[in-house]
Amino acid sequence: MTSLAAEYDPYILPMPVPDSPVVLPEWISPGNTHDNARYEDPVWPLAPLIDNPGTILCSILWRNCPAPLLGELKLVTWTMLNGRLRPTYLKGRGVQARGRTSASDMRDTCNEWMRLARWLHERRFTSLADCTEEVWRAYLPERWKDGVSRDYAEKICIALSDLWAFDQLSACPGNVTRPPWEVEGVDDFLPAADGSASGENSREPLDPQTLGPLLIWAIRFVDDFADDILAAWAERRRLVAVAAANVAVPEGLTALADRLLPLVERGEALPAIRMHGKMCLARTYISALTGASLGQVGRFSERHRLADLADERPGPCPLQVPVTGRIDGKPWRTHMDFDEAPELMRHLGTAAMIICLYLTGMRPQEVQGLRSGCCPEPEPGADGTHGRHLIRSWHYKNVTDSDGNLISAGEEREVPWVAISPVVHAIRVLERMVPPGELLLSAAHHDFMQQRGHHGALKHQGLNTRVEDFVSWINREAKVQGLTDQIIPSDPHGAIGLARFRRTLAWHIARRPGGLVALAIQYGHMRTVLDARTSSGYGSRSRGGIHSVLDVETALAAADTAAQLRDRMAAGEKISGPAARRAVTAAATTPRFEGRIVTTTFAKKAAKFLARDGIVLYDNPDSFLICAFKHDNALCEPEPGATAPRQYACQSGCGNTVRTDTHAHQMREKADEIDLKATFVPEKLARRMRRNADNLRNAADTHDATAQTSKALT
Repeated sequence: MTSLAAEYDPYILPMPVPDSPVVLPEWISPGNTHDNARYEDPVWPLAPLIDNPGTILCSILWRNCPAPLLGELKLVTWTMLNGRLRPTYLKGRGVQARGRTSASDMRDTCNEWMRLARWLHERRFTSLADCTEEVWRAYLPERWKDGVSRDYAEKICIALSDLWAFDQLSACPGNVTRPPWEVEGVDDFLPAADGSASGENSREPLDPQTLGPLLIWAIRFVDDFADDILAAWAERRRLVAVAAANVAVPEGLTALADRLLPLVERGEALPAIRMHGKMCLARTYISALTGASLGQVGRFSERHRLADLADERPGPCPLQVPVTGRIDGKPWRTHMDFDEAPELMRHLGTAAMIICLYLTGMRPQEVQGLRSGCCPEPEPGADGTHGRHLIRSWHYKNVTDSDGNLISAGEEREVPWVAISPVVHAIRVLERMVPPGELLLSAAHHDFMQQRGHHGALKHQGLNTRVEDFVSWINREAKVQGLTDQIIPSDPHGAIGLARFRRTLAWHIARRPGGLVALAIQYGHMRTVLDARTSSGYGSRSRGGIHSVLDVETALAAADTAAQLRDRMAAGEKISGPAARRAVTAAATTPRFEGRIVTTTFAKKAAKFLARDGIVLYDNPDSFLICAFKHDNALCEPEPGATAPRQYACQSGCGNTVRTDTHAHQMREKADEIDLKATFVPEKLARRMRRNADNLRNAADTHDATAQTSKALT
């Protein structure tokens, strides 16, 4: 009967046997070589379904399922891993494109099912069929007691509905009862909304005081320190190979004694490295320098108690490589050290990753998927000039086949990213750290201490840890170098985290066009490229990508500017400038944008909002004005079709200028600050600074003479 059913219903799978593979061959891509498991095994690795190099290899652990329900749950899970939901089931939910999800999503769904199974087992239920409508209604309130957001609760309900749906497709259904929210709708079953959200734009941007020095140090590592670090690493690897090849001969032992015993007798420091939180004799380093074998060094150390002496009097292990990097014109190291080289390589990779993440707008998974050779040198044009550097990359979010099934391996982006120079330098450094064609963040090649040969790219959590470790190193180094102004303060919103860089890029382009963080001019460059939105544009795609994030952030910034202008006018402030009347209209008609989730609908609304030429307000705190951007009036030379000014190129006399009493007050304060600084610089520079201060005061005086109330302008 089962075979007959399968013959007439392609969605019902045949009954598995103990030796059946956990993942059927048709779902394993040709290049995937991960081990599969058997149906009877207690652990089901899902690696055969994972082709994304940035994804952690996950498994289903059946020890977490109570024995009475194990058989039923295994069967429905196997059906989920290898089957497909009926189109009629999906269509009724308005999700026709939803097919097979990612391995991690299926693992999470199974874990949710096992959580339900444990709850049932505690109440002495022995079958999934015992989960009646009344039981379903009782379970959800219990499930929400652990503290679950409304969005996540809805995902849990989908997972529980899938238990019912996949059970119907198994060869031996467990007769799971249809959940009541399938009939009544899910809203009444969810916990109350708490305002939380998990969209990428719900994350707070990094604080400028945190990001500024972090970016400075990251670029310093790539541009100034990379050659020294890579040379030190190459020399360390050479010494390790030499030590491993050394054989025990009398000459080696003699050289060993000649090098170490005088240091011991004089009470001087011994070459040492840190291991397990303790300083130890640098046996490999000493072996390579003396020609003694590692065994000889070990026995010599025991005989003379050198391990204890090295912990008491640890000394450096200088490498014979030049130091070319500078900080404030001085060498950043007296020598490169054998012990420090692996840590510096780790931080160098992190620095390059930060630059790629922050100055491209890529999602973390896209950076994890970059390979050596992804950013070739541009071919010279007919006029001899070189074009832009383009990054060929892969993306993974929402990449599906024609049936809506997730493609774990992702796909190459139709349009490459445009790379600005700091990104190109970072990629070139990463290319020197891995073999040709390898992932730039290869886990195997970035494991500088243990060389464990991990799969794919460095994973999300590991990279987050590396960023925090990099910050800790920077703060220690800044104190040693006397650069207390370059210490990185803690971000007020918590850990830095990879996912916050993308949001921060859009935030700074929209809100800090002229300064406060390093490379402000590059933000302006990226805004120009982004506004062009041509086929060669910066990450342009039909799916929106970074454009949608930027549009939303820019719309939020413009709405905030309008709200602030309304508040100032309500408080009695006057406004001036050729665009003052338009600004009053814009402030009165601009809605307040609430929320931070970048959905397609909201992104479209944001793009439509920004397209209202002439009545969108952009704050420019560095120029002490508001720009009521009208494309034809703009002196900043925006690109054709641009919906925002090039704020870093703001020009005096522009017909889009608006100033308030607050701006005039700020200009006078800035002029006083400049005059004070001018007393401490050479006279020629001081005269120039005082002219700038006078220009600010004159602009403030012009405002006072021409400013009007909002009522007079309407």
